[in-house]
Amino acid sequence: MDFTPTEEQAAARDLAARIFGDLSTPERLTAAGTDSDMGLWKELCAAGLVAAVEDIGLLGLVLLLEEQGRTTAQVPFAASCVYGQLAIAAHGSPEQRERLLPGIADGTVVVAGALHGPGSVVATGADRSSSAAAAERPLLTGIVPVVPWLRDATHVLVADDDRHELWLVRTAEASAGEPVELTAPWSAGRLILQGTPGEPLGTQGAYEDVLATARTAFAGLQAGVCAGSLARAVAYTNVREQFGRPLAAKQGVQLRAADAYMDIEAIRVTAYEAAWRRDEGLPYGTHALTAAWWASEAGQRVVHAGQHLHGGAGADLDHPVHRHFLWGRQLDAYLGCGGEVLQELGELIVEGVPMTEGEVAT
Repeated sequence: MDFTPTEEQAAARDLAARIFGDLSTPERLTAAGTDSDMGLWKELCAAGLVAAVEDIGLLGLVLLLEEQGRTTAQVPFAASCVYGQLAIAAHGSPEQRERLLPGIADGTVVVAGALHGPGSVVATGADRSSSAAAAERPLLTGIVPVVPWLRDATHVLVADDDRHELWLVRTAEASAGEPVELTAPWSAGRLILQGTPGEPLGTQGAYEDVLATARTAFAGLQAGVCAGSLARAVAYTNVREQFGRPLAAKQGVQLRAADAYMDIEAIRVTAYEAAWRRDEGLPYGTHALTAAWWASEAGQRVVHAGQHLHGGAGADLDHPVHRHFLWGRQLDAYLGCGGEVLQELGELIVEGVPMTEGEVAT
């Protein structure tokens, strides 16, 4: 395994770091409130970062999402790249790729994902094995209570009730306007499908691959969120004095920060491994689960530590570190919570069933 970024991946990461650092400031985040920063989204797309994901792969996307997480930038970057760019590039038909990928790259098409959490979607009126039926766009019925970034999306990727098939739905043809507020400001909404036309995406194995891709990508986002939280804590404890000495000089503070650093590295390296394996065409489903577990369990420890190390300032809801706390807890829930992920991984190990659904068809 070699996680060293390629020249193209490193250039994209550095560009993302500069854009997020310049534009996703605490002042701008405060002004945005719970809405997305669509001005920043346009800048990212204009810089070619969304388009680059198809070339730099999942490992490259993880590097970009780390930079987003450091600043908790309120843009649908992870969602549209995972459920749109990578999903369609890997599993879409030639016609779907030609029709949708350019719009995703320039930001005019934004794809949200309804693969996590409760909700049941039933497809009726067509057999997707028939090309003629696929052209008819089967009708979908169901409710997904919470879809992150749905209020920004032009399309949403949904799974059927058996979690085996994927369907792309235009939000303009569904009831997707009711906002839902989450722990983090992810522009979420409630999706209601009532005989809504949908188009199939991929064949058998597409759902498992996209789910594993999402777990890996959002684990990378969590690594950035945690790194940003710890960086703020380190900066604060170096200047905040108590009894004439910086807080950072106290052993208890150092140990707490060191534990957080080790947790962040565990999140990062497991996400890198899962992403690298996906890019190499290797099975990576269990590795994605491992990354998700670390992101969930260790992630919530780190953002709690970051807020705690700020002392009384950490209790201020308007302090920038509180955003990292909210994002860390939201990602913990979004990834399925550590206990749920560990149970799924444990069942696979006990059953001795190799989890090979992460292989990308070549």
